Amino acid sequence: MLARSIRAFSSSSSSKPNVAVILSGCGVYDGTEVTEGVSTLIHLSSANALFTCYAPDKDQMHAVDHTCGEEHAATRNVLVESARIARGVVSPLASLDASKYSALVIPGGFGAAKNLSSFAVDGPDMTVDPDLAKVIKGFRSENKPIGMCCIAPTIAAKMIPNAKLTVGQSSGPEEMWPHSGAAGSCEAMGATHVDTEIDGVCIDSDNKLVTSAAYMKNASPSEVHESVGLMVKQVLKMI
Repeated sequence: MLARSIRAFSSSSSSKPNVAVILSGCGVYDGTEVTEGVSTLIHLSSANALFTCYAPDKDQMHAVDHTCGEEHAATRNVLVESARIARGVVSPLASLDASKYSALVIPGGFGAAKNLSSFAVDGPDMTVDPDLAKVIKGFRSENKPIGMCCIAPTIAAKMIPNAKLTVGQSSGPEEMWPHSGAAGSCEAMGATHVDTEIDGVCIDSDNKLVTSAAYMKNASPSEVHESVGLMVKQVLKMI
């Protein structure tokens, strides 16, 4: 009953921007990075935008014990785990219709590289979840903006020809930019990578794509919250 009430409230006004948010589980190592996921919803809400959360209804690539970072024996469903962030209101990704939304946002976390794509295993030879690929093509065909942060822009590098994007810095101290190698992988897939700091954002006006670094940098939660906010703000400006 509560979930239905929240869903009805969230879709009550057609005059507000209506954004589809794609989650990939719950937890940095095997799903959506929680700070990034929650920050996305907070910034959308603060901007008076509506949002609906979606996630693939399938098993995660694996499950990780977040107390130690090690894989453990468990089978988890991406949709079910994503419901933890969405407070129960999450729909199967296969049901997402781009024509009903103003924009698309995908926060990061390793779930984007494990459950939404195979980037974590295959690098530039990655594949993208078929339902997600269909969704991105739908938003692109309708010329609607797409926002991504953290590792999620690797999906844009694969799906959007000649995309301009950022995953933060392409080099730098490993203790600050532990995943800087992802920039080279994006370029290997045909994208142009733009180095940005945690307080920067990359805007690809031609492709209506907005990206920011978020937890690609070993940053504070408040810095990541602001990084996500920069991305969300620019996405909403493109609507």
